[in-house]
Amino acid sequence: MARKKINKLIREAFHFLGFGIYRLPKSFIRLQENRIPDWDYYRPLFSPWLGCGEFERYYDIAKRRTLVSRDRCWILYSLCRQNFAQDGDIWECGVYKGGTAALLARLICGNSSGKMLHLFDTFEGMPETDLRIDYHRKGQFANTSLDTVRSFIKHDDTVIYHPGTIPESFIDLEKARIAFAHVDVDIKQSVFDCCEFIFPRLSVGGFMVFDDYGSPSCAGARQAVDEYFTGRETIPIVLPTGQAIIFKSK
Repeated sequence: MARKKINKLIREAFHFLGFGIYRLPKSFIRLQENRIPDWDYYRPLFSPWLGCGEFERYYDIAKRRTLVSRDRCWILYSLCRQNFAQDGDIWECGVYKGGTAALLARLICGNSSGKMLHLFDTFEGMPETDLRIDYHRKGQFANTSLDTVRSFIKHDDTVIYHPGTIPESFIDLEKARIAFAHVDVDIKQSVFDCCEFIFPRLSVGGFMVFDDYGSPSCAGARQAVDEYFTGRETIPIVLPTGQAIIFKSK
């Protein structure tokens, strides 16, 4: 009886968190191993970010120098590839040590699209923040620099650096066309400024990915995205990874 009660409590706890627990017969598992390609990546659903295909090769580049988790890197990897067919370049706002930027640079260099990767960051740590809403404070993430990021990413013929604060670092880029943008700047005003500048220049069929949208330490990021897109036909699509994506359909 005690074991049944414990099992019931476990099921209820997982149900509360949005998960279900099901017992699969061993015969079913053996059958699926033989029938389903890449069975090892069903945990229990197909999870290719665990190392399926060529993704692992790109994630190996990023993982040493990024705070972005494996599943969120998969989203960047997939959407960047999707947007090679769209007009415009690839942008990343919030670079830190260059992990995800290196992943994107390697993807671009392995493709014949001729796109450039534009990187925006202070490369000196967090700028001024709003103490009323932002968790992060000025000076955090200062253990980086433009020189160390550049030497890590390489691909200087593909990457353009824009050191400084947002939106000042957007000056003179008013005619830019953007196919895909990764926004990972953590604080409300910077996220809003990215929305205001990038979305009007985003190509039809292009995506913006907001890394911090669902993070409790970046509540201002969600507020900024929601405020900018309120009243517009385009709405944020929230992912289980904590990211949100914007798709420009027209």
